[in-house]
Parts: sequence; C-alpha cells; structure tokens
Amino acid sequence: MTQIQITYPNITVILPELLLMCWAFFMMMADLFIPKDRKEINALLGMIGLGIAAVAVFILMSYGDISSFNDSMRSDRFGLFFKFLFCISAALTILISVKYIALEGMNWGEYYFLLLFAVSGMMVLASATDLVTIYLGMEFMALSVYILVGFLRHDVNSNEAALKYFLLGAFSSGIILYGMVLLYGVTGTTNLYKIAGFLAANDNLGNPVMIASVILLISGFAFKIAAVPFHMWAPDAYQGAPTSITAFMAVGPKAAAFAAILRVFTIALPTMKPHWTAIFWGIAVVSMIVGNIVAVTQTNVKRMLAYSSIGHAGYILMGVIAGTKHGMASVILYLLVYIFMSIGVFAVIILLRKTGIKGNEIRDFRGFARRYPSLGLCMLIFLISLIGLPPTAGFIGKLYLFSAAVEAQYYYLAIIGVLMSVVSLFYYIGIAKAMYID
Repeated sequence: MTQIQITYPNITVILPELLLMCWAFFMMMADLFIPKDRKEINALLGMIGLGIAAVAVFILMSYGDISSFNDSMRSDRFGLFFKFLFCISAALTILISVKYIALEGMNWGEYYFLLLFAVSGMMVLASATDLVTIYLGMEFMALSVYILVGFLRHDVNSNEAALKYFLLGAFSSGIILYGMVLLYGVTGTTNLYKIAGFLAANDNLGNPVMIASVILLISGFAFKIAAVPFHMWAPDAYQGAPTSITAFMAVGPKAAAFAAILRVFTIALPTMKPHWTAIFWGIAVVSMIVGNIVAVTQTNVKRMLAYSSIGHAGYILMGVIAGTKHGMASVILYLLVYIFMSIGVFAVIILLRKTGIKGNEIRDFRGFARRYPSLGLCMLIFLISLIGLPPTAGFIGKLYLFSAAVEAQYYYLAIIGVLMSVVSLFYYIGIAKAMYID
C-alpha cells in the first residue's frame, strides 16, 4: 500500500500576524466584560498585543529567511522590518486615540481590535510572495480600515468618507485582481519567484498582455498609496475620518502598499523594468507636483495633509524607480521617518481638540505657540521635518531618496523632488505662521 506523506506548513513564518490575530479575537471576547466607562482597558490590551507581535518579529530576525505555505509566505529581514514599522504605527495610533475617541463619543472596544486586524492584514502583505496571498492581505487590511474611517457614526462627513473610500477601494481591488489574472495567464503561476524565472527564460518585454498586466497592477497599487491620478479618495477620506485614523491611514496602509510594490516589481517583474519604471516615473512626477501645489491652496489642515501625503508618495516612488538596494533602503528609511513625522502632527491636532478647538482649519492654530509653547515647538519640528530641512530626520530621509535617484541617473526626477520640497515650505510654514505670528 502506498503511503501518503503529509507535509505540514511551518507556521513560524506567520508567527507575528498569527499572534496578533489571536489576540484581537481575545480582545473581542474580553470587550463583552469591560464596562462601558472603562473602554480604555482595550487600549492597554491593544498595546500588549502589539508588544507580543513585536517580540515575535525580533525572534524571527535571528532565524534567517524562512518560506512556507508552498512558498506563498516568506519571513525575511525585508518583511520583518516592515512588520516592525506596522507595530510602531499602530502603537502610536493607540496612544493618540485613548482620550480622542472618548472626546468624540466613540469610545467603543471595536476600535482597538479593528486596528489590530488591519495590522494583521498589513503583516500578511509584507510577507506575501504569491499574488493570491498579496490580494488576501490587502483586502483584509482594507476592510478594517473602511470601517475605521466611518467610525464617527453620528458624523455625516465620516459616513460619506467611508462610503467613498469603500467604493473606490473595491474598484481598485478589481483592477489589481485583473492585472494578477493577466500575469497568471502569461506565466501560469502566481508565485513571485516562479514568475520571475518564467519571464527570465522567455522574452515577454513586448508582450501586450504583459504590458497590460503591469499597467493594471500599477494602477491598483497607485490607488493604495494615493498617487496621482488615483488620489481622488484621499482628501475626503482624510477629512471625514476620525483624526487618529487619518494619522494611521497616512502611514500604515501606505507603508504596507509600498512593501507589496517592492515585492511584486523587484522580485517578479525585473525583466519588465523598462515599462514599469517609465510609468512610475510619470506617476511620481505628477504626484509631487499636484500634491504640493494643491496643498498650498488648502485651508483645512487635514485636506492639506492629505495632499501633502500624495506628494510624499511621489518622493517615496523615487526609491522604487531607482530599483537598486540603495533605493529600497531609502524607501524603508523614509517610511520609518514619515511615521513619526506624520503621526506627530496629528497628535498635536488631537491635543488641540482637547482644548475645545477642532483644529481642522489653519486659523484654529492662531496663537497656539503662545498658549502652549512646548506643543508649538513640537509642531514646528514636525513641520520642518516634513519639509525636509536640515538637521531633521526628514532631511536625511529625503537625502537618501534623492541620492538613490541620482545614483540611478534619474537626475530630472531628483531635481523635481527638490523643487517640490521648496513648494511644500509655503503650506507647512503657513501653520507655523499661524502659531507664532497671527
């Protein structure tokens, strides 16, 4: 009799996201026994869950590269670093959320375990080396964020933002899925490494189906990072969402989408680089120009920061376009810096909300530095870092991105990036002017 040998997958590969998901389910059960006036306990539980996941990430760092689930998931330093970034962004979001959600009358336990579910999806996205797994991680992340955007149930703007984000997000997911189907049709596999092997052995550079697949994949991913011309959802979603969720959206899902972009295009599609670098070049330039110039005209702080994040997506794309190890390292470094810069700005806006001021308009910051000198100074430092002025971390991040573009001989791209950084000076300093002069 023939014996069938069963090989079990190595779940160590997904240890951080598995622990976080189980902890989120535990929080769902625990929330039933937590009194309505003590929901901040959920925040503590959320921080403990993120701490457990972060410890698991550090443990896996010593294991080296591990692949499992038929090589659809891989634990390597690239994915583990992104998972650590996700833990940081979620932890900072929880810290700025505790008092804010109580102030806004939405102190419900679902808020915190939805955050953990979103981070779990982001972690799957960072480890995925298969198109199907990438899609599943992306949708798991997106579904949680859709709900969080509309968490202000009594606010019409929040409901509208969630609906717009959901409809456009579903449309972009369909575009990505169609691009994946075309890629599978050509290569016969969904594994990124097998796709790379097939394309290396067969010349498909001029294949119209492959070109269409690249265009569709870029279009879908461009929506996830809010790059022009797929940015329409960002200003409304940023403005309507709870401020703490706006802070999370600006850094967490954006970083996860960039992790997927780097995986797909540098691992699976290096032979198609002439096509995708040309498209990304155009998207990066338009994103930097539109994001920064339109931000100058905004008076609503959250809309201004939405357009600013569009510009920052253009900057980060320079590292992707470079396609070198230096370029990938610069993307990761800038995302790390951007997490602290962006969440720092939103944290100050939330602190302003505690004083009874919404903080949604630039005029709300008039005299802020005189009333709260230390907070005003923190806000000024965050704004200067977002501009990219020395000696801030934002300057170092942009320096690495621009140098990666120059090293790859994308000189015009780097010049446009520098010029748009100068333009960003006008709208960021507008807030500083309101704080210190008006």
